Amino acid sequence: MLYGADYNPDQWPEEVWDEDVRLMQEAGVNIVSLGIFAWSRIQPAEDVWDFAWLDTVIDKLHAGGIAVNLATATASPPPWVSATYPETLPADESGASYWPGSRQHFAPSSPTYRRLAGELVRRLAERYVHHPAVVMWHVGNEFGCHLWMDFSDAARDAYRGWLAARYATVERLNQAWGTSFWSQRYGSFDEIFPPRLAPYSHNPSSMLDWRRFTSDMLLECYLMEREILLAAGATQPITTNFMGPFKPADYRRWAPHMDVIADDCYPDPANPNRVRDAAFQRDLVRSLKPGAAWLLWEQATDAVNWRPANPGKRPGALVAETAQSIARGADGIMFFQWRQSRAGSEKFHSAMLPHAGTGTRTWDAVTELGARLAALPELPAPGRDAQVALVFDWENWWAVEERDHPTEIDYLAIVLEWYGAFHARNIQVDIVGPEEVDHTYALVVAPALYLLRDEGASALARFVDDGGTLLTGPFTDIVDAHDHFRDGGFLTQLGPVLGLRFEDFGALAGPSSGGAGVGGLSSDAVQAAREAAGRGAVTFDLDGAARSGRLVAEAVHATGATTIAAFTSGPHAGAPALTRHRFGSGEAWYTATQPTPDALNAVVGVVVAASGVGPVVADLPAGVEAARRGDLVTLINHSDQRVEITIDGTDAETGVAVERVVLDPQGVAFVTAPARAGTFASAARAASTP
Repeated sequence: MLYGADYNPDQWPEEVWDEDVRLMQEAGVNIVSLGIFAWSRIQPAEDVWDFAWLDTVIDKLHAGGIAVNLATATASPPPWVSATYPETLPADESGASYWPGSRQHFAPSSPTYRRLAGELVRRLAERYVHHPAVVMWHVGNEFGCHLWMDFSDAARDAYRGWLAARYATVERLNQAWGTSFWSQRYGSFDEIFPPRLAPYSHNPSSMLDWRRFTSDMLLECYLMEREILLAAGATQPITTNFMGPFKPADYRRWAPHMDVIADDCYPDPANPNRVRDAAFQRDLVRSLKPGAAWLLWEQATDAVNWRPANPGKRPGALVAETAQSIARGADGIMFFQWRQSRAGSEKFHSAMLPHAGTGTRTWDAVTELGARLAALPELPAPGRDAQVALVFDWENWWAVEERDHPTEIDYLAIVLEWYGAFHARNIQVDIVGPEEVDHTYALVVAPALYLLRDEGASALARFVDDGGTLLTGPFTDIVDAHDHFRDGGFLTQLGPVLGLRFEDFGALAGPSSGGAGVGGLSSDAVQAAREAAGRGAVTFDLDGAARSGRLVAEAVHATGATTIAAFTSGPHAGAPALTRHRFGSGEAWYTATQPTPDALNAVVGVVVAASGVGPVVADLPAGVEAARRGDLVTLINHSDQRVEITIDGTDAETGVAVERVVLDPQGVAFVTAPARAGTFASAARAASTP
């Protein structure tokens, strides 16, 4: 188990470096991420290089038995870069430049930035690629974190080239973008600009490509640095740090280029859904490389500094959050950062070694955690432990949240609601793209899959035909990969699988009906009245109980499906609200509205019972989370009550056989408990197949 933090010795005098190594040993640290923001120290001027301090730090760490995850330091160019080469600066929608003074102030597509960054990486690689302390390479840092889009001239030129490579001819681009609308036809690629500030809506097909381009430019920066490292002879794993469900970068396309997935995760102590949201993030990053462990590169020991309010963690939460990562596939636990900064924007951000020193609750927590992690046996690789797959797709995210739709969709929020119903039941879930759905799952949930590529639709249909259970819902199978409607309307690919014909969205009134319209802006008073009216809702009957739905009440017609629940109010009262359809050897369920939380939980309960999937551990007390990786079951008590859990296995930390586990609030237990027959997807599938 790797254990450590970001280490920034360039922020501190050399006199503390020896103390750092000594205290790292005391805390159980065995690896640090080094030099992430050290470009200005390594290269204080264009033709000046200073590696002496870095040599000293790496040698001290190595002598202390602490490995180095060496950063390429390209995430924050020093002031001389933009002063000498202003063309490296990014721009906002209006074309105005972003300026230095923060971080990530570079245009990812700038040839000059790439040249300068590449030279830095080459020098670092040549000097340290064979150093025995260096066990991993940290490329850049949180690509795109603060600069979601760059509209600079460098981006303009790169975008034109990217489009030419994608479409070959401008006529093909015109067809893909539907540019006959609003007289947008282009005569050449040179007429195309980034979607800068405009009077009204941008072409949604062009916006989809713009987001693809933005993700690809960030990925190109990573790949450029990776290739330099490999050319220098690097044999260590090379990767960068993801940020969970981060909208600007399609991590599913990035994952094949990562030797190991690394992620940064900062659950908000004030978020009542923090346990669910963090579990989703950890399942997502694990699912990006199935069967392989991943690394948590950043979390906080206590409070962060960048939210409007920054409460600290409750006692025991550090262990509980760490255990959640391990349970869901992590083999490394690291923090931002080792020593708390005394200056700069993040000086209030907690660290392993706080300003108040070693006589603190934080220091006690990190040293105790280090000792506990060191005592763990070798952990099994994450297997295919999930019976359920939840479809989450970046291109769909970009398209479904574009403007000018029947209603506003918060895709991530909807996905999290569906995920939460399974997490609350302790049913293990993989987070996959539609094309990754296969027969190893018993149940697949695909919410709001508005943009559905041909390959994804084929995979979902094949999954059901082969005996699986599909659950999907409103705003699904609407457009193709260009954000165009297909011939035949909606549900053209999944309609036969679902046994449905789609007629109308039935958008419900609510706050999203306000805002600007053709001819002027809504007044504050009008908008306030609309907000006060609240979002509309509909009801439907399920198992004799009234349930609610929101966003839409779609008009769908059963062409083979059985109506399980019908609308009892709204524009389509009496029409299907929840349907079930046999297709091949499997079945497909559809909700024609987005159920409110209680209703969603009821829908999931019905589908889970029908599909035969089950929890990691049955009959757990409320607030207890369970996850499986191979034979290791992790139990975490997130409640405020002491709980007792019945489970047969072996305590992984002590080797003692157990039949029950007692956990205090925020308590954690690691239990080796081989899965019984019927636990995995194949058994669940057999149970659900006639």
